[in-house]
Amino acid sequence: MSLKQRILEFFKLKSKVTEGGGQQAIQKQMAMGKMTARQRINELLDTGSFHEYDLFVEHKAEDFGMNKKFLAGDGVITGTGSILGFPVCIYAQDFTVAGGSLGIAHARKITKIMDHALRLGLPLIGINDSGGARIQEGVNSLAGYGEIFFRNTRASGVIPQISVILGPCAGGAVYSPALTDFVFVVDKISKMFITGPEVIKTVLGEEISMEDLGGAKVQAEISGNAHFYAESEKECFEQIKKLVTFIPWNNQKKADKFPPKSPRSNLLIDQIMPKDATQPYDIRDIIRALCDDSDFLEIQEHWAQNIVVGFVRMNGETVGVVGNQPLVLAGVLDVDSSDKAARFIRFCDAFNIPLLTLVDLPGYLPGVDQEHAGVIRHGAKILYAYSEASVLKITIILRKAYGGGYIAMCSRHLGADFVFAWPTAEIAVMGPEGAANIIFKNEIANAQNPDEVRKEKVQEYTQKFANPYRAAANGYIDAVINPEETRDYIIHSMYLSQNKVDELPKKKHGIPPF
Repeated sequence: MSLKQRILEFFKLKSKVTEGGGQQAIQKQMAMGKMTARQRINELLDTGSFHEYDLFVEHKAEDFGMNKKFLAGDGVITGTGSILGFPVCIYAQDFTVAGGSLGIAHARKITKIMDHALRLGLPLIGINDSGGARIQEGVNSLAGYGEIFFRNTRASGVIPQISVILGPCAGGAVYSPALTDFVFVVDKISKMFITGPEVIKTVLGEEISMEDLGGAKVQAEISGNAHFYAESEKECFEQIKKLVTFIPWNNQKKADKFPPKSPRSNLLIDQIMPKDATQPYDIRDIIRALCDDSDFLEIQEHWAQNIVVGFVRMNGETVGVVGNQPLVLAGVLDVDSSDKAARFIRFCDAFNIPLLTLVDLPGYLPGVDQEHAGVIRHGAKILYAYSEASVLKITIILRKAYGGGYIAMCSRHLGADFVFAWPTAEIAVMGPEGAANIIFKNEIANAQNPDEVRKEKVQEYTQKFANPYRAAANGYIDAVINPEETRDYIIHSMYLSQNKVDELPKKKHGIPPF
């Protein structure tokens, strides 16, 4: 066969494979409002940057007539490319080919690109759209999932791992996204669950729709399994593109620096917080008033909203922000918010991203429900994460910092490098009213005018303890600053800490309160 004939044969075979499951299957996919796997890759990556690997891999299954079936690319596309110039490794399951089911060849294409990403120190993006394990391959399918999970775990904290759920992701398949750093979901397209509606109906006799069981909103708002929620696939890809600009390629690098920009001039930081200390405000307004171009990429925006986490830039450098949200439950820490913050803190620490903590909370959420849900164990996660983190840690106490909440929100005692407080800061074991009621209980009870005495004692406690100066006198706060000085203090602290070294005790690993 001549070279020309060989080339023609190559293009004929390539055309057959790249067509996926055929035009009928592609039309069915698009009728569900979904892009094809190749369209998704092309939409996400820079134009012309995708280089595909293992295009001609075939399954080797023999049972149930599988030896007669041609499955294009074995239902998954793998390769490398770039996003806004940042190199990435990527795979996308192709639902048009046997429902994107995972067999051993399919799994090994994924594990090969995972190994490639880890070896080269590049972010890994996985687009999940699969009906689950290929039952015709039996235990080989299960082995394939296990090999993926193993690599997810080994790559954790070494390279960023991003999961994009753009179709069903059910059964054992959900544990790969759960092991990655960021999970993206799209309304009415993404479905994540361990057991489907049919199993629940059979076992429990309950009727539930797939959307209500594990749809995008459920994962973003209730379970907390998703970090980003979008209304469309295109919006989802824009979110991924933005995220990639904030994070480094791997744990040996720092995120790329961008040209510094000032916050928007219409956000005046000294006018955001209400004069009445009992009134709430949106912590995101404070964040935007501090960061470059007032650009804040919030993570897990719809879950555990009493704490806010996400990425900003300060003087062009990526910073991870953790802040109590006074608009929701007064910003208290509870089971979910502790989990949310702790996981984000550990990501930032793993990838050399400085941490900025904005404090305004009355403590941990009290109540039987929280105690029974394990608030002690979950609340300890945020203590562990901050204490373990060796990156630069800057804490700003804005208003309330009471009890265990004061300690947990990256206090000096958990290793904060710099702690600053606004004049509005209130640092105490508990709020003035509760403290006065306990300390002066007998005096108030025996007074001729208990209400008047209580007010006096509350004011006395406030003057003595509910301010930043007692903590500053003990060296727990480095400086009491004017709100307008906050950005300058943060940037100066970052400048001073460029060569920070924090040696942790030698050990294999710690044992967090999982």
